[in-house]
Amino acid sequence: MKDKTAYVCENCGQESAKWIGKCPACGRWNTFKEIKVSAAPTQPGKSAATVSARGSSAAKVLRLRDISAQDDPRIDMLDGELNRVLGGGLVPGSIILLGGEPGIGKSTLTLQTMLRLTGMRVLYVSGEESAHQLKMRAERIAHTENDNFMILCENSLESIFEHIKETLPQLVVIDSIQTIATEDVESSAGSIAQVRECASALLRFAKTSGVPVILIGHITKEGSLAGPKILEHIVDAVIQFEGDQHYMYRILRSMKNRFGSTSELGIYEMQQTGLRQVSNPSELLLTEDHDGLSGVAISSAIEGVRPFLVETQALVSTAAYGTPQRSATGFDQRRLNMLLAVLEKRVGFKLMQKDVFLNIAGGLRVTDMAMDLSVIAAVLSSNVDTPIESGWCMAGEVGLSGEVRPVNRIEQRIAEAEKLGFSDMIIPKYNMQGFDRKKFHISLHPVRKVEEALRALFG
Repeated sequence: MKDKTAYVCENCGQESAKWIGKCPACGRWNTFKEIKVSAAPTQPGKSAATVSARGSSAAKVLRLRDISAQDDPRIDMLDGELNRVLGGGLVPGSIILLGGEPGIGKSTLTLQTMLRLTGMRVLYVSGEESAHQLKMRAERIAHTENDNFMILCENSLESIFEHIKETLPQLVVIDSIQTIATEDVESSAGSIAQVRECASALLRFAKTSGVPVILIGHITKEGSLAGPKILEHIVDAVIQFEGDQHYMYRILRSMKNRFGSTSELGIYEMQQTGLRQVSNPSELLLTEDHDGLSGVAISSAIEGVRPFLVETQALVSTAAYGTPQRSATGFDQRRLNMLLAVLEKRVGFKLMQKDVFLNIAGGLRVTDMAMDLSVIAAVLSSNVDTPIESGWCMAGEVGLSGEVRPVNRIEQRIAEAEKLGFSDMIIPKYNMQGFDRKKFHISLHPVRKVEEALRALFG
C-alpha cells in the first residue's frame, strides 16, 4: 500500500492533511513540516515499540477505591539537587527529558550521576560519542569504578531494544533522542516523525517494563526543546539545564513534572572534575567587594522551596544615541519596563532619556516577583550615584500604583538574610501580620509604598 503524507506543526504538534502557512493551534507561521505516515499497520512483534525487556501485562479496568494511594518507592540518584528537582528521586517506569544548550553539561551531569549508582544496572546509549570518548570523560569526573555501568554506541532503535532484552538494565539513558532512528519511519534521524516515534516506543517500553528512561534532548536557537511539541507531552518530566557558559554556575529547572513540583531548582558549579552540588547558593551568589559601589541591591528570592540572596546590579546613564536602551540579563525585560514606568509616574524620577541596564549577578535567571523592590532600589542607586549601605537587603513585589505588595514565605526569606549576617531588611507592611518578629534579631523595616522603601534606604 502507498504511504500517506501528513503535515505536523513543529511548534505545537498540530497535524494537518495539507500544508498550511499559519498553524491554527499556536498561530506560528511556516512551522508545518511534511512527514510520511505508513498506510499498512505494523505487525505486532516486528515493531520496536512492542519489544520489552520484561514483557507486558494486559490492562485492567479498576475502581478508584481499589487503587492504592501510596507512592512508589523512588530511586535515590545520590544527588541532592537532582532528587529535589525530580520531586524526591526517580520514579520507576517514568520517562524523563533533560534539555539544554550544547556544551552546557547535560551529558556530564547524567554520566557522573549514573556512575554513582553502583547498585543498579545502567545502560547508557550514546548516539553522539564513541565509547572511547565516554571512557575518557568518566575517568575525568568519577573517582569510583562501577561494574554495573554499560555503554552502547548505537543509533538504531530496534538494535537498542535487542540489547536491552539481553542485558536487562534497571535504568536506560538515551543520549540523545535526536540521534536515534527507527526503521518504521522513512526519514532521517532528528526529524519530527523519527523523534515522535522513537519517544513513543521508549515510553511504551518504560511503562510496560517499569524501567525508567532518561532522554537527553537538544534545544533550538530560540531556547525551546528541539523536535515536535508532542515530545514534551509524552514524557513524565521535562528538566531544563541552563546557565551561561561564561559563568561556572548551572541551574537545573523543572519545566514539567507529573511526580513533583515544577518550581524546584537545583544549582551546580562547573569544575574540571565535573559538576559540584551547591547546597548554599547565597554565599556564592553574593560578592564581598560591592561596598561603596552604587547600583547594587541585595534581594531575598525564593525558587521552589529554597530561599537565597541574590545580587541585583543596575547601570543608569544618559542615552548616547537619542533613543534610550533598556536591557535586562537574568530578569524579565517587560517587567523592567513596567518598574521603570512606576518610578517615572509614581515616584517622580525622570528616566525617559536614560539608558538602563540590569543584571542578575552569577548568570542566574530569577522569576520571583519579590525581586521588584531590589530592581527599583538598584536603578535609583545608580541614577543618583549613591551606594546602598552594606547589611541591607529587601523583598517585595511592586504594583502599578507604586504600592509594595506582600510576598510569600516571608519568614524563610528573613531567616536566610539573618543567617548570612544582614542587619536590616525591607519587607512589605502587610507581611508583618501573622508571624512573631521577636524570634528574628535582624531589624525589619515594613513599607507600604515605594517612596517609603527609598526613604529608608537613602534618607
